[in-house]
Amino acid sequence: MSQWKPICRVDDIPVLGSRRVQRPTGCAVAVFRNAEDQVFALLDRCPHKGGPLSQGIVFGTSVACPLHNWTIGLDDGCAREPDQGCTQAFTVKVEAGQVYLDVDELNSLALDEVKAAA
Repeated sequence: MSQWKPICRVDDIPVLGSRRVQRPTGCAVAVFRNAEDQVFALLDRCPHKGGPLSQGIVFGTSVACPLHNWTIGLDDGCAREPDQGCTQAFTVKVEAGQVYLDVDELNSLALDEVKAAA
């Protein structure tokens, strides 16, 4: 059974934008909101050169990395063709407008990933 950590309200995430969630170890997690108020969470690191996805442009269910414009799927963290590679996706739960992330995932996934220098 999962433990859920409250992160913020959906309304605290800009439409077509993101918020960053710092973790004690490893790279931060970016929590995204699209135009349909769907919420997604990815490691804040592009699989290409480590760009900060939280600073990218959100469109549909994707985000464009601000460094080299790679398109990353918000649902799975994978680059769209012709690019290849994935970043870690995190489970998100939204209840009554509150956004939650899985505590076990925050404490265990992709802890060895650090933000690369641009």
